[in-house]
Amino acid sequence: MEYSEEMKNRLKRAEGQIRGVQKMMDESKDCKDVVYQMSAARTALDRAMANIVAENLEECIREQIENGGDTSEYVQEAIELLSKSR
Repeated sequence: MEYSEEMKNRLKRAEGQIRGVQKMMDESKDCKDVVYQMSAARTALDRAMANIVAENLEECIREQIENGGDTSEYVQEAIELLSKSR
């Protein structure tokens, strides 16, 4: 699977958010603000993960349909990947 520049940029933004959280901790910022930023970083990672799984699932299903195969195992695997991520 090839990862798009958009996906890579999403991860770079999440990385920046994590660095921001570390800086906030170093500066002894209010815990509520730190937790909000941590939540934003987690949400960014969750969305990136969901996007990767969805794109990969679509690619695998297209290949299976072209080859006349069963797609149910790919759907189940995608569900398991997303379930494990939480």
